[in-house]
Amino acid sequence: MSVRINILGAMSATVDGAEIPLGGPRQRAVLASLILARPRAVSAARIVEDVWDGHATPSPTTLHAYVAELRRVLEPGRAARTTARLLVTEGTGYALRLPADSVDADRFTRLTTHGAELLRHGDPAAAHEALTEALALWRGPAFADLDDCDFVATAVRRLELLRQTAELDLLEAGLALGRHGELAPELAALAEQHPLTERAWHLLALALYRSGRQADALDAIRQATSLLADLGLDTGAALRELDLAILRQDPALDLPGTAAATRNLPCALSDLVGRREQLHVLAAQLDRARLVTVTGAAGIGKTRLALHAAGQRADGDGPWLVELAGLAQPDLVVAEIATVLGVAGAADAARLAAVLGTRRVLLVLDNCEHLVEAVRDVVATLLRRCPHLRVLTTSRESLGLAGEVVVEIGPMAGGEAADLFVARAQAVLPGWAPTPAELARVGEICREIDGVPLAIELAAAQCRVLSLDQIAGDLGGRPDPAADRRPARHRDLAQAITWSYDLLGAPEQRLFGRLSVFAGGFDLDAAAAIAGQRPTVLLPDLSALVRKSLLATEPGTAPRRYRLLTPLRAFAGQTVSEPDARLLRRRHRGWVLAWAESAEAGLRGPEANTLLARLDRDQPETRAALSSALLDGDGETALRLGGALAWFWYRRGHITEGLGWLRAALDLAADAPPRVRGRAWLGVAGLTYLTGDPAAALAAATAAAEAARTVRDRVCEAHAVVYQAHFQAMLGRAADGARQAEAGLGLAERTGLPWLRAEAMMVLGMLRRLTGPSEQARAELDAAVLAAQRCGHVWAAGSAAWGAMKCARDAGDPDRALRTAAELLGPLDAAADVTSWLVLAHTTAAALAQAGRGEDAAVLLGAVAAHGARTGFDPAVMDPIDGPREQAAVHAALAPADLARCLARGAGLSRAEVSALIVRGSQAGTPALVG
Repeated sequence: MSVRINILGAMSATVDGAEIPLGGPRQRAVLASLILARPRAVSAARIVEDVWDGHATPSPTTLHAYVAELRRVLEPGRAARTTARLLVTEGTGYALRLPADSVDADRFTRLTTHGAELLRHGDPAAAHEALTEALALWRGPAFADLDDCDFVATAVRRLELLRQTAELDLLEAGLALGRHGELAPELAALAEQHPLTERAWHLLALALYRSGRQADALDAIRQATSLLADLGLDTGAALRELDLAILRQDPALDLPGTAAATRNLPCALSDLVGRREQLHVLAAQLDRARLVTVTGAAGIGKTRLALHAAGQRADGDGPWLVELAGLAQPDLVVAEIATVLGVAGAADAARLAAVLGTRRVLLVLDNCEHLVEAVRDVVATLLRRCPHLRVLTTSRESLGLAGEVVVEIGPMAGGEAADLFVARAQAVLPGWAPTPAELARVGEICREIDGVPLAIELAAAQCRVLSLDQIAGDLGGRPDPAADRRPARHRDLAQAITWSYDLLGAPEQRLFGRLSVFAGGFDLDAAAAIAGQRPTVLLPDLSALVRKSLLATEPGTAPRRYRLLTPLRAFAGQTVSEPDARLLRRRHRGWVLAWAESAEAGLRGPEANTLLARLDRDQPETRAALSSALLDGDGETALRLGGALAWFWYRRGHITEGLGWLRAALDLAADAPPRVRGRAWLGVAGLTYLTGDPAAALAAATAAAEAARTVRDRVCEAHAVVYQAHFQAMLGRAADGARQAEAGLGLAERTGLPWLRAEAMMVLGMLRRLTGPSEQARAELDAAVLAAQRCGHVWAAGSAAWGAMKCARDAGDPDRALRTAAELLGPLDAAADVTSWLVLAHTTAAALAQAGRGEDAAVLLGAVAAHGARTGFDPAVMDPIDGPREQAAVHAALAPADLARCLARGAGLSRAEVSALIVRGSQAGTPALVG
């Protein structure tokens, strides 16, 4: 099915060539809102805001009816009650999932971009053709039938500017084709229509000059200069230079003749998808350096990126592509280059350099890894003797020459990888518009093969005969090489990996296999621990793997970190025997455990954010270590590691994951030492509390306390007793909890650990609020804040301040509560703390309602619900005493319809937008309550 939607004029659409009705103005406006949001989803609230613009508030069924009708006309063959594929529901809104070029504005943008590139590269005929096709898509002003809809105004202006630029490009292409006589009147009219567009005056003056009308050309420039001066503007440099060139009758202004071919780059069979940032970096380096090497693993897209970057340049002589993949003999490198450049008799690099001389050449040497030494020698000679030569190479390792700039290409990011898969799948399945569920499956496939473009393209090509589920289940399937006419290196990623591996020396191969135990990134010390070697001994082999692109470096890391791409890791693992694999897993667990236990205490100190960030980064390793411990029956290590990671899981909101690991380890290691089991139970208690089950949390805390007492583990016992106190209060036994909190504080003080004492003080202050005067509770919480701040325990300080917010609300002072909330945002954002941030936002919503800002309160509560749903955390459940009261306060502040609208609006807010709302709430004065 082919869908075309037209917005460059009055809106219209066709399905398989037949026009479809788009309904009245409101329904067309709904479609316009969806079109402008692509590829993102747009919330129902935003559509309502766009289309109705505050003039009326439609019922939800009204918008749904418009969406349903659009679905019906866009997919006329869809069976009733089946899922729509083009206009899909996402979250609280909708999204259009259309194939590329389905909207005429997209085709227009693509064609004008292509036309501008052709013009810049000296092909005015092809540029003229592309630009003519692009401008023919316009049938009037964009969104001509929605001129009363303000939300399209920005898009209309943007498209109109693109149209003006395309018209100027088309006229410039026409001048380059010698049509100056017929174009001069058109350019004069354009300059009069857009008098501040200097480029129009520039082209008009050039057309007049080439028509033999030098005086008129100079007069046009004077007219432009006068108009700009009247507005206080200076004439641009290009127009001033043209003025001088006309006065001296510069030959460069004459119509150029037809040039001979100066490049041999092949035409791309498909567009470059993604890689915009890397392309920008590569282009910038090509401008600065004479030798640039693009490195990366097999199948990562080095050639595609290099050719695209080279193709955008206008060097005059080149780019000249020399493909070396099929060249096996190093002594033929010079001959291959000479053949491409059309140089006869170049027996060696020196002779080739002599012929090239001072030519300004861009040479692209593709796939150099198997000929590195020969290419290095040739390039060194050429660069030394040819001052205007530039060389761009692609290789799995750098050439190692002085002055060489290396641009390393890694896997594609998630969104770009999925875009590539979809684009390539649509090449074999025209009209395929993936549903959200299919896009999620595509994302899984791309992650499984680590975003390697070649592997993605191979997988996507199978969409003709296999479903996404089949592809995900059998990523190793490959097309029949006999049916694939592309170069052999692109046929099978496994063959490419094998080739790279065979080029390694024996020590490098052993290290490559051992590094497969790492699930993610690692540094030199970690690699040395696994390999059983000193770092200085290991470094040469590690460096060799990096140079040969079998090991990727993570930029910006200090100390430097490395990682194996998933296909490479899988291959490396197959080179290790099972006994060696068991040894490697044991070493890996030991390394992870040592690091996690050393970090545990620091998580409650001033280095907490740094340690949390490293634990975030090292999650692949901690997960792999836990998994291997359970797999190998090493229950005690699993318990120790789970206990050490429990506070990290708590802070990051990894509730289900943490509980899963801890419970599995407790089941496996029933006979583990009480100290180890006690600390694991302590982790279970904290995470269970976040699920909103204080009874189960209390049982876990009790088990932790009992185990700790048997071995006189005072730290674990004090912590467990403080937990018990808090959970007692959550179960409605606040007085019992307060007494237990006092005992817990005494135990904490005897440990001599400031962080534990601060936590105990915080819990006691919280429970005082439930059992005694608010002033006393506030004083104890303020003291807890100071104690936590002195030892750098930011989380405890924030939790105590959160309790003080509640005291302020109790005392009828919501503005004080709101100011405290705003002050707490910085530390929470710095720590990337999810659960505490949600708890804070929930309480802040109640404070906003109390302050008379009901709409802000409901928007904030809607955001909390949405973010909580994504993380599996509900602050109201976790806080059973105050949570329901806070919700009730917000609900009571608005009429039901207004409440629903604001909750829905909040559901679409990002964390940054939520934080901004809290800050604004703290700055506003308290208005009179609305009755």
